[in-house]
Amino acid sequence: MQALQYEPEVWRDDAACARLGVPLDVFFSEDLGDIAAAKRICAECPTLASCLEGALVRREPWGVWGGQLFRNGRMLATKRRRGRPPRVPRPEDQLPVVPIPVHLQRSA
Repeated sequence: MQALQYEPEVWRDDAACARLGVPLDVFFSEDLGDIAAAKRICAECPTLASCLEGALVRREPWGVWGGQLFRNGRMLATKRRRGRPPRVPRPEDQLPVVPIPVHLQRSA
């Protein structure tokens, strides 16, 4: 069985998550506040498209990549708290929307 091999991702050195010294657990948290913070960091990142493209190719199992939330190798449109959803959505539960670069929209 041959191991998967990927090209070195030179964009990672310029990524906002690397430059800002953000703890990576923010990008892999189940907490809606952490997910929102990760998406806001990604929204301002100069390497957003490269990060998202790599995550799509690798079918990342989970986390926030390129401003999008992944679960089981697929992008999720939204995430909600556990339990029954409230009748009126809570403002703090609204995750920031980070646009998907046009050339990656077909893959999404």
